[in-house]
Amino acid sequence: MPSLPPAIAEIRLAVRTALAALPEGSTVIVALSGGADSLALAAATAFEAPRRGLRTASVTVDHGLQDDSAEVAARAARTAAELGLDPLVVRVDVAGEGGPEAAARDARYRVLREAAADVRATAVLLGHTLDDQAETVLLGLARGSGATSLQGMAPVREDDDGVRWVRPLLGVRRETTRVFCAASALDPWDDPHNLDDRYARVRVRERVLPVLEAELGPGIAEALVRTAEQLREDAEAFDEMIQETIEDIVEHAEAGISVSAAALAANPAALRNRIIRLVVDSEFGVSLTRTQTVEVARLVTDWSGQGPIDLPGCSAVRHGGRIVFTASGR
Repeated sequence: MPSLPPAIAEIRLAVRTALAALPEGSTVIVALSGGADSLALAAATAFEAPRRGLRTASVTVDHGLQDDSAEVAARAARTAAELGLDPLVVRVDVAGEGGPEAAARDARYRVLREAAADVRATAVLLGHTLDDQAETVLLGLARGSGATSLQGMAPVREDDDGVRWVRPLLGVRRETTRVFCAASALDPWDDPHNLDDRYARVRVRERVLPVLEAELGPGIAEALVRTAEQLREDAEAFDEMIQETIEDIVEHAEAGISVSAAALAANPAALRNRIIRLVVDSEFGVSLTRTQTVEVARLVTDWSGQGPIDLPGCSAVRHGGRIVFTASGR
């Protein structure tokens, strides 16, 4: 028998590994744009999933941002059906804060989440590659957004509502997905937005990473991804430490929550800041910036009678030996 092309073998193995954790008989959804990454993911899933007793479907979101978007979505659905996936196309209106890219992403994930709930899917498979991960880490570094952002995208993440998001291709280079498609006689769609340098991610992809590779040598993308993996391991260890600590130092307060200042002071700065961010996020659904977090921490480490600190959705103030977080307007 002829040997399997390396690109097909690599991507099928990545998908097989990701599917191994899913219960037999469950349904998985592939997020399919029609581009090379998601098309390779869909084809590999169509091959591997039945061998694990899994049902498969695809969801293509037509964002309506280009004149031929409906045609592109319909073509992706036809390809999915030919591969053996049950295809669904959903048209959305893209609007909201943060610009069209953020609005389109929010709409896409909303559709995928609703589709997963409708068919009771065990997981939604996303086609992000190693290159996407490297770009995400580099963008986070440029924003100075801290270790959480530098962790990049998680290979597996589960929402509070139970939707599991799985990225089987985070260890696969983007070029490999194109080779996979060529070897499989699949014709991927090339999104013109991927060449539009108005987007920071495109500038990182087309200009920044190539310059880093040229000046510092090959392997920059892989090194960025290794950094993300190491930071994620550190974060998981911190999270375990926080969960062991937080129950003893947090109390519910009127219209909010309070934390023992002495207990916060007894922790290293990294752990103290994580506890502050976690408390605010858990209670008020707000992600604090580093500047905001450090200001709250000063109520612990540099207390001199200062008044309340206004934060998004809440405020923080020191009352005796506790830091009290109260919802805004209370």
